[in-house]
Amino acid sequence: MAANLHLDADSPTADLLRDSHGRWITDLRVSITDRCNYKCVYCRTGLHGAQYAELSAQDYLRFIQSFLSVGIEKVRLTGGEPMLRRDLPQIVAGIHAMRTRAGHAPEIAVTTNGHLLEDLAQPLRDVGLSRVTISMDAVDPATFERITRVPGSFTSVLRGIEAAQRAGLDPVKINCVLLRGFNEDQVEAFAHFSREHGVVVRFIEFMPLEEDRLWTPEMVVPLTEIVERIQRLYPLTVLAPTTAGETARRYGFADGRGEIGIIAPVTQAFCGACSRVRLTSDGKIRTCLFSHREHDLAGLARSGASDEQLRQFLLQVIQTKEARHHIGEPGFLKPSRSMVHIGG
Repeated sequence: MAANLHLDADSPTADLLRDSHGRWITDLRVSITDRCNYKCVYCRTGLHGAQYAELSAQDYLRFIQSFLSVGIEKVRLTGGEPMLRRDLPQIVAGIHAMRTRAGHAPEIAVTTNGHLLEDLAQPLRDVGLSRVTISMDAVDPATFERITRVPGSFTSVLRGIEAAQRAGLDPVKINCVLLRGFNEDQVEAFAHFSREHGVVVRFIEFMPLEEDRLWTPEMVVPLTEIVERIQRLYPLTVLAPTTAGETARRYGFADGRGEIGIIAPVTQAFCGACSRVRLTSDGKIRTCLFSHREHDLAGLARSGASDEQLRQFLLQVIQTKEARHHIGEPGFLKPSRSMVHIGG
């Protein structure tokens, strides 16, 4: 099978990676730690005695180079909280020095809770970071700190946003996971926040990926409700997707001031255009957030595999990528790992 999937370096499609469902796979998400300095109520619980998984920077860089060699164009570093790693600037610099099959540096992004971003935004920009996305689930300080369970966290994140903007990490995107009963009252406030602070706010429907396994459909605040509520304040216009694999439905405010997006994996799944593959912090490939199977890239490397063998392994794994997830369907099974252990 590996031989049949081999891409000749001189082939006109050598810079492209396609799965068995015809989707171009261009985006890699790499979790570089499952540690986090927040304990968000919808994500991480049961922390006593937790065992954390991380690889060396050299391991991640080797694996990322392998992915780039088969056609990945964009790399997003996630966690856990990736800024807890002291070697994050070295990892970003290492990726920036690489080249895609098309011959250019990959686009590099980081998803962070923003708590440590104030001091790291400019240094990361200086070594090649392209964009930053900040997880921020309320603009009311008391609600925010009730969710994160960390006093003073709201002020730290605001300073991080400002530092990212000063560093030219543009546009700064804010991800808000909405949970009915926790923060669904923040929708209108986030619309104001987007316009006032010049950030792109993206609402995310709550998915069954939390550690406590308490997810129910009733906890989901759907796309249609979010749009209707914002429309009552500000007229919205539908914006075209920026890429074929865009996960967010994009909306601009009619007066041109600000943008919101809605990622709706529960009520309006985007699996047909999925362009992503994920690498967990312990070196396992996941072809979907809801996969029940992982592919042990780190284990293969530890067994002495050559770079070419890693490359061929990646090509085979991509062919196993699922057509779609099955949230809400009878018999749906949640993945064995929660989001913090998969990589946000």
